[in-house]
Amino acid sequence: MTLPKTDSELLIDYKTSGRLEIIGELFKRYTSLVFGVCLKYLKDRDEAKDAVMQIFEKLITDLLSHEVANFKGWLYVSARNYCLMQLRSKKGKFREEISEGSMENHYLLHPEADPEPEENLEKLKKCMEQLAADQQQCVRLFFLEEKCYREIETITRFDYKQVKSFIQNGKRNLKNCMETRD
Repeated sequence: MTLPKTDSELLIDYKTSGRLEIIGELFKRYTSLVFGVCLKYLKDRDEAKDAVMQIFEKLITDLLSHEVANFKGWLYVSARNYCLMQLRSKKGKFREEISEGSMENHYLLHPEADPEPEENLEKLKKCMEQLAADQQQCVRLFFLEEKCYREIETITRFDYKQVKSFIQNGKRNLKNCMETRD
């Protein structure tokens, strides 16, 4: 009984012979590794299966032109890089429609869609009055006076994290108040 060849021996054989069954043997050994990497990054089983096939097809040419000392590590990095390139190419392409409710500044961007802006302005004023004093001050400076976090730090003497927290919490509280108030 002969021992199975190591990855290094298979790579040498492939470079000298170019026989595709050698790639097939490497495919059998490492399919689950590559699929796991692809699934981790792509988060979709079908896309991960497609990626595995693309990666192993790419091996046919890549292994002829690259010196590979540690095949398993090289394959892992190749699979990861392939997935990252896939994700980058999708970046900016939206898969879901943006609903009107998910647009944070809908009323500012589309005032004609709001039948009674004066009514909303009154609601906003009342909701602002309900905020804690620190939140109210930071929200006013940020949104109404258009100050940046660092400027608000200087004016209020709060640290950066406090300013950020007051603005985020104030914004959330305003949103909740505006949605519940009639």
